[in-house]
Amino acid sequence: MRTFWYRSLVIVLVLASHSAQASDSMEEYFYSSGKIKVVVAVAAVVMLGLLIAIARVDQRVSKLEKKLNSEK
Repeated sequence: MRTFWYRSLVIVLVLASHSAQASDSMEEYFYSSGKIKVVVAVAAVVMLGLLIAIARVDQRVSKLEKKLNSEK
């Protein structure tokens, strides 16, 4: 479970660094039109949804592994 959170943190950091390298013209457009908050909010919701989905899959796999190991 701990490695899951470390991997998730690495993925978030990589995606954040990648998005920080966006082109200047696009950045200027979103700032000037006032839509940067919407973009950040949508990105945050998508990332949160992905993390929740990954956590649920991890829990299900852990339960299946425990069930499989208890049957042996």
